[in-house]
Amino acid sequence: MTYAELISRGTTGGGVWQFFTGDTNLATVGSASKSIPVESSFASTTAGGMEWAGASQISLGDMMLEPGASVSLMAQNFQMNLVPMAASAFGVSVGFKIGKRLLRGPINNINRNLVKPALGSGIKL
Repeated sequence: MTYAELISRGTTGGGVWQFFTGDTNLATVGSASKSIPVESSFASTTAGGMEWAGASQISLGDMMLEPGASVSLMAQNFQMNLVPMAASAFGVSVGFKIGKRLLRGPINNINRNLVKPALGSGIKL
C-alpha cells in the first residue's frame, strides 16, 4: 500500500484516496463549454497542446470526463517525478528493513507469550 501511495502521489498529484474521492475539476483554460478562470488554487498545465486548469491533482472523475488529457498529464507527472519516487521507494524499503530488525525481539516475545498460548503454534504475528 505504501508503494501504491508513492506512485499515486507521483503521477496523479494526490494519494490513492484522493484519486477516488477527489474533485472533478479538470478543464481547458478559456474553453467555451467549461471555462474556468485560472485562480491560485488551480494549477494551469499544458498537455496535448492545450492549457488545462485543475491539473494539480487528477481524480477518477477527471479520468472519466477527460481521459486523453488525464493520461497525458499523468505521463508528464510520472516523467517529472520518477527520480523522487525512486528515492522514496528506496527509503521506504530501507526503513521497513530497519524497522523489522528493530521490532524482531518484541514481536517474537508477543508470539511466544500471547499468541502461541491463546491461538496455537500455527499462527504468528
